[in-house]
Amino acid sequence: MKFRLLRTLAAAAAMALATVAAHAVVALPKYNVDTSKATVSGLSSGGFMANQLGYAYSSYFKGVGIFAGGPYMCAGHSNYTACMYNATISSTQLSTMQADINNWSGSQIDAKANVAAQKVYMFVGTSDSTVGPNPMLGAKTQYTNNGVTAANLLYVSRASTAHVFPTDFDSTGDNACGTSASPYISNCGYDGVQAMFTHFYGGLNARNNAPAAGNYIEFDQAAFTANPGMSATGWVYVPASCASGTQCKVHVALHGCQQNYATIGDKFIKNTGYTRWADTNGIIVLFPQAKVDSTSRATSASGSLANPNGCWDWIGWYGTNFAQKGGTQIAAIKAMVNQLSSGTGSGGGGGTLPAPASVSTSGATTSTMAIGWSAVTGASGYNVYRNGNKVNALQVGGTSFTDTGLAASTTYSWTVRAVDSGGLEGAASAAASGTTLAGATATCYTSSNYAHTTAGRAYQSGGYTYANGSNQYMGLWNTFATTTLKQTGTNYYVIGTCP
Repeated sequence: MKFRLLRTLAAAAAMALATVAAHAVVALPKYNVDTSKATVSGLSSGGFMANQLGYAYSSYFKGVGIFAGGPYMCAGHSNYTACMYNATISSTQLSTMQADINNWSGSQIDAKANVAAQKVYMFVGTSDSTVGPNPMLGAKTQYTNNGVTAANLLYVSRASTAHVFPTDFDSTGDNACGTSASPYISNCGYDGVQAMFTHFYGGLNARNNAPAAGNYIEFDQAAFTANPGMSATGWVYVPASCASGTQCKVHVALHGCQQNYATIGDKFIKNTGYTRWADTNGIIVLFPQAKVDSTSRATSASGSLANPNGCWDWIGWYGTNFAQKGGTQIAAIKAMVNQLSSGTGSGGGGGTLPAPASVSTSGATTSTMAIGWSAVTGASGYNVYRNGNKVNALQVGGTSFTDTGLAASTTYSWTVRAVDSGGLEGAASAAASGTTLAGATATCYTSSNYAHTTAGRAYQSGGYTYANGSNQYMGLWNTFATTTLKQTGTNYYVIGTCP
């Protein structure tokens, strides 16, 4: 009996060791990353944290996605309840927050001028009473006040949608779209990640609905921080192409309260759609993990509180600098991104060539602009970017390029990158702006998205509608969603109105 018990215990121990070995936590790997295309997003407290990372490191994060979050430094001056529960954000509150942005610009946070160049995606449900539309509108106003243009800011409000992360597919354990309940992930007939990534990166390859299990990596997060509000391990999803050395983009996805791995398992990692789109579009997704902290701590404006729901720090649990580059959680997340993006070839495009000089615009017409620049020694060609998006289909062999399909009376900004013989881009040039000539009076069409497609003004892909020519995202392809399209050229339409 004794020996059988010993054998049983030994077998159990061996099984436990085998399980540990099968799910071993590793050091966060390094990959070849285009650091000029880093983006971040999050839900709820993760949305607040994404906003904070976007302001603190505005020169690094080129896209910020906020699912039901609020303005930068809102809880730095007001009790956190004044920043959620659909509280109205007053102009006085916004002015106080803006003073922080102005005073910290270029020191505690990156220069605020970088914010104007970010692409911002915002999503909120009209039935969300946890955070709600009003704090989101406050955050939207704050972005507008800091120079984010209408073209770069996509604000989506969905009816009959509660405090959830929206998808268009069903996953085991998810809650109803109209209910704010764990795990706060729902099939709402709307793919939030697709809409956000399209806004950040342009057209996407079709998603993979069954990402390989081996692409999910649990890593040692404790190597980056001893913060009591962060877990010992985090997760990262690495597409096979990125693991093999292809240069990829990096995105930080931040869960909300009660959404960490210890609370809901891998649902936020696997059920939100991040990895489905990342797998086929060369995007490494970092999933940092917060954790429950039951110790009551002084906060900036909310008194002494514990963190029983494992939220990210947007109220000052871990220091008054929680929203700055020196904030313990912000610094830890940025250190993880730096580690991920430090593999061979990483950098502003991956190559070592310098930025082209003397970039200029000339020869404007109502729909075209000529871009010129000085040659870079060692370059095999060049890529041209308009407002952050590459516009040349094939590598440019010379030192000039004519950009077409532009809207009349519109100002654009262009940058150029040299490409080496290995296909890697070098540093981006300084931007050159130019304005197209005024054209004839534009014609506008207001109708359902379905009618726009049947009339040849738009097209649909995957149940979503996009304007012909500009490829602007118009929303769901149905007879209920209505959009006004302005025709600015032959088969070229933009979302807008006519005078």
